[in-house]
Amino acid sequence: MVHRLDPLVLRHTHRVPRPTGPVGEGAVAAQQFDAALMSVGFKLSAPLLAHLSGLSEGTVVDTAVRTLGTVREMVGDHVQHNVYFIDFPANVPDTFDFWMRCIAEALADEDTRVSTLEQLSAGVVNLLTLPSYGNYRHTYAEMLTHHDELIAAAGDRMTVLHLGAAPDDELTSLYLALAGSVTPLGEDGLRDLRDLAGHCADGPQPEEIPVRENRAVVNEARLKAGSSLLLDTVTDVLRLACALSGGDVTLQEPTRLRGISRPARRALLAGLDAVVAASPAKLADVHAHREMWKRLGERLHPHEHPQWPHAADVFAVARGEKTARSLDSRVEERHARLDPVGAAELLKAAPGKLLRSLDRLLRSAHAQDERDAVLAAAEQVVPEASGRVLLSVRQHLHNRAEATGEQRVFVNRSGRAWVTEDTRPPVFAPGRKRMIAAIDAELRRRLPAADHLLIDPDVLDVALPLSGKATAPGLGVLPRGSVSPVDGDLLRFFVYWRQTARSTDYDLSAALLDTDYSTLSWLSYTNLRDVGGEHSGDITDAPDGASEFIDLRLDAVRGSCILPQVNIYSGEGFEEVRESFFGFMLRGAEQQGRPFEPRTVRMKSDLRGPGRVALPLAFLRGADGRWRAKWLHLYLTGSVSHNRVEDNRVTVAALMRTVVDREQLTVRYLVELMTGNGTTLTVWDGKTVPPGPVTYIGLERPEKLHPRSRIVTPGNLRDLIPA
Repeated sequence: MVHRLDPLVLRHTHRVPRPTGPVGEGAVAAQQFDAALMSVGFKLSAPLLAHLSGLSEGTVVDTAVRTLGTVREMVGDHVQHNVYFIDFPANVPDTFDFWMRCIAEALADEDTRVSTLEQLSAGVVNLLTLPSYGNYRHTYAEMLTHHDELIAAAGDRMTVLHLGAAPDDELTSLYLALAGSVTPLGEDGLRDLRDLAGHCADGPQPEEIPVRENRAVVNEARLKAGSSLLLDTVTDVLRLACALSGGDVTLQEPTRLRGISRPARRALLAGLDAVVAASPAKLADVHAHREMWKRLGERLHPHEHPQWPHAADVFAVARGEKTARSLDSRVEERHARLDPVGAAELLKAAPGKLLRSLDRLLRSAHAQDERDAVLAAAEQVVPEASGRVLLSVRQHLHNRAEATGEQRVFVNRSGRAWVTEDTRPPVFAPGRKRMIAAIDAELRRRLPAADHLLIDPDVLDVALPLSGKATAPGLGVLPRGSVSPVDGDLLRFFVYWRQTARSTDYDLSAALLDTDYSTLSWLSYTNLRDVGGEHSGDITDAPDGASEFIDLRLDAVRGSCILPQVNIYSGEGFEEVRESFFGFMLRGAEQQGRPFEPRTVRMKSDLRGPGRVALPLAFLRGADGRWRAKWLHLYLTGSVSHNRVEDNRVTVAALMRTVVDREQLTVRYLVELMTGNGTTLTVWDGKTVPPGPVTYIGLERPEKLHPRSRIVTPGNLRDLIPA
């Protein structure tokens, strides 16, 4: 049976739900399917190839069509990537010569001659008024005739697709994994969870849903299915109301609450009543979202339902007619009295809040006995806090500067970044080391024992995904702060966008930075060629989609840092366009090929953030001369229009100094905690697979692992985070 949600399984797990159909001679079709996959950088595992070979040819062809469509979109090959300069990266002209040619062509055109002469007489020419600038001058098919076929190389990416379980079993497994995640999902993950929750509402459910926005999505599906709701705070009800209105369940953005059906209103009020009846102190949570509660009260009409008096109390608190003092207000009162110890004692009722407030509490403590009391309170609640909170606090304390005058970077949930001076008083080293030791001991206790760890060394510097919002959706994408090796002669960036309603101009650029992150040079539409690199040409309108590329020969690049960026020059933002994505390819020097070759793509990620300048990742040259990628997933506010790489130099330098030097907790850290007495640790050489069950942690799942092995790859790296 084919299910519309099967592509979700393929995207998240790289497994093909077990195809079913008539038995037949599908071997030839399966081999052709495998060859077609390899042309876009994927291949069938041996078990999947064998399974397909035993099915009818028609079943194999149907499976191939569905799978190829999904993987081509995963890698960015579902669109046609044309270039302005037809021979790119060959024959890219000098920037000034190119502009002069565009002006000459405009002067030769009767329709534009007069306006061009007027501009020349004024001394400034607007490139966008020149007819030969910014629009493709040839078709995609014509461009292909100018490029030789790609020469296959051992370094080309090859992502293996594995044989999955029955479709419904795969969907249930993915639903349980997403719903039960201990870290927040990104926007795409929440959307996928919503689809899966509706399908799985009557099936098995996770034992616990620790992330609140995940619970809201699941509750929406349970409400529609007539199942009981999972509620333990009043805010759970507010999130559910936002979900029913198609709004933001994280409560970060305002939601316009729509009319709610009578059965849903009754369910929400009954749920509110039960939560408050069981714990009246939870009324204090209303203060955090008072205005939204007032608007929800206008939709639910609690006065019409006297059978739920505790629900009415929620809206009375929101209107200020009933008092419910919050924990935060009592803590602030202690801080106003310069009593950090008293504040810490109050916060012991909320372990997560206490640990997240630890920096402030230690800064406020002026005497050593006060600091010791605060640390003792924090140590007492460490066993009660979630693993994600412990890891976040541990990472913060490790990076906490003792001296003032340092730069401090802020990154919000959407990836928008800004840098400011760090004026906080110091947190002294003895206190930081004491808390780090306590957190390490607790995490070591919680992590499951592993008899045999099989580790891909390339995964050790991947940052722990403490939030899915720190990773853009896509193929080969790693969490913010991860470091991964870059092996290849040619590095090629690409961006694709397709506007929704109005003319939109995105500019792919790359800044070449020195060791102090000052700008040495750049590649963009204003500098088409530089030592070691070429730009494919500026496209200024994308009604049918547009692509831009930058090609760099790594051995010729000046400086020690390459920072690709996508600047919005004009038009729709990243969240407004119909589609936009960024990625990079790696090739050997002799491979040739089209500007876009899917099997050389190492990473492709969606561009869906705020701001007008995207910084997906940076490439850093180490002391050993090797290049490595550091994943950023950041957005700068930028200007409303006319953003250019050369105008971002000061902001980028300050940001890079702070971000690159910040150390993330990585897989290496957890592996060290998991490696105890009796644990066998094997570094995978890419070939030899142990015969028995292992816990494998790596970038790609090897074939022929023991069936009882636990497998952790970037798709489920969140499973390493202890509960």
